[in-house]
Amino acid sequence: MDIILQYFSDFTETQLAQFGALQKLYSDWNEKINVISRKDIESLYERHVLHSLAIAAAANFNDGCEIVDIGTGGGFPGIPLAIFFPNVRFLLADSIGKKLKVVEDIAAAIGLKNVEVRHTRVEDIKDRKFDFAVSRAVAPLGDLWKWAKPILRTGHQSEEYGNGLICLKGGDLSQEFAESGLRPRMLPVNMLFDEPGFDEKYVVYVPR
Repeated sequence: MDIILQYFSDFTETQLAQFGALQKLYSDWNEKINVISRKDIESLYERHVLHSLAIAAAANFNDGCEIVDIGTGGGFPGIPLAIFFPNVRFLLADSIGKKLKVVEDIAAAIGLKNVEVRHTRVEDIKDRKFDFAVSRAVAPLGDLWKWAKPILRTGHQSEEYGNGLICLKGGDLSQEFAESGLRPRMLPVNMLFDEPGFDEKYVVYVPR
């Protein structure tokens, strides 16, 4: 996890222990369920944890903020963000139950108290509102916004951004953005983290 400490400091002992435990926990689970690509598991901290924390580098969420992770899969970006922001509440949602078992187990193993897991499609959430939705490589931007917009409240629960959708995407996004009808703000991840693996990866923001 040294790569995380190159870019972030001021972690508590609890946060350091939580981040440090992720490699073994995900490696053990990956032997049972293919949570992360086999070729990626050795690069867990760079390709998954640090990549997820690009959202934290771009947006400092206020204490008490509520965030939904759309299609969390194995817990990215939700688990790293929940460690980073212990006073922010996260709902990690996915339609694939077996991966959520991994997320529940890892959150319990590292003592995350600010995470709730729900086996659902985000468009079926009717009982909650959130300040932000986050996501990583789940669906086209237009679909993400269609799912997120109804459950986002207006407001300003971040120093940098008004409430909205913040997602991680990669590649040439011009056609996807054109089809969405949206005009998102883009921040290249390699402006946050000087690592070759983050070329053509972006933090994408759509305001509520």
